[in-house]
Amino acid sequence: MPKSEGQKLKLLYLADLLRRETDEDHALSMSDILSRLEELGVHAERKSIYDDLRALEDYGMDIIATRGRAGGYQLAHREFELPELKLLVDAVQSSKFLSVKKSRELIRKLEGLASRWEAQSLQRQVYAVGRVKSMNESIYYSIDTIHTAISQDRQIAFRYFEWTMEKTVRYRRDGQLYERSPYALVWDDENYYLVAYDHTASPPGIRHYRVDKMANLSVLEESRLGKATFDGFDMAQYAKQMFGMFGGAQQDVELRFAARLAGVVLDRFGKEVTLLPDGGSFFRVHVQAVVSPQFMGWVAGFGTDAKLLGPPAVVREYTAFCREMLAQYEQALKVLIMGHIISYTKDTERNHDV
Repeated sequence: MPKSEGQKLKLLYLADLLRRETDEDHALSMSDILSRLEELGVHAERKSIYDDLRALEDYGMDIIATRGRAGGYQLAHREFELPELKLLVDAVQSSKFLSVKKSRELIRKLEGLASRWEAQSLQRQVYAVGRVKSMNESIYYSIDTIHTAISQDRQIAFRYFEWTMEKTVRYRRDGQLYERSPYALVWDDENYYLVAYDHTASPPGIRHYRVDKMANLSVLEESRLGKATFDGFDMAQYAKQMFGMFGGAQQDVELRFAARLAGVVLDRFGKEVTLLPDGGSFFRVHVQAVVSPQFMGWVAGFGTDAKLLGPPAVVREYTAFCREMLAQYEQALKVLIMGHIISYTKDTERNHDV
């Protein structure tokens, strides 16, 4: 590298050395700095380094100089503190919607925001038991495309697919494009969902789609439709009412829960709901919920600690749901009992013959 070119880059090299080689616990002596710059093809004098360090401080870098044998120069403060970077790494590692490849790429970039010493502590693994990573590599870019469309007030087009038992992709509607007006992204049950206006439906209305099941996503020239529908629309409330983002009729339902489940109910429906004491160890609550098999399964999961009180039509629907579930296991139990009877009869006959 020509000497003049190296001198032009000296300040940048010095800033990079401080970022990568120093932190609160590690410093570079003046001799270290001079030798590292020499390795990069930059010859420098001590006086010029002192001037450069002052220039970097004026620029805003928090450089501390310590005296003594273990002294030197170190970057004391960064844009992100180490605990903040650890939180971000943990979030990336444990995010289901990010593929393994994309997770590794993001973590490498996060490591670049720390010193090489701190980066070693960021390389720890977050073990989320049974964590399933997304199989769709493009989700990262799909989210960015959706945000772009929303900010530009434009419609989007995409193909929507599902996974088969053979673990292959099968496109819905024979691969025809879905044209929708995007309004929000919702995070639910470790998946991203697009909340959009479907002008092709009869009647037109709000629909949601899992982002990791969208392919060939593009932004259209047409402006978004359905703005009147979304005026005053409470997206947070919408997300709370959905169970697993499965569709169904939204209804005002009354439920009775054991008192110990108060926290579960507040986490699900928000702290705005009113819990009415009922008999000391129970409480009743009225909530807006999308009544779907997933909602009913959620209620059934609490066993005798939860009871659906109304409205009557929903209670009948829930009763039928429970009976169907019970009938499925009753039939399996009958088959099992008959199998034991037949086996016992054969063993008895065999012993009699002997």
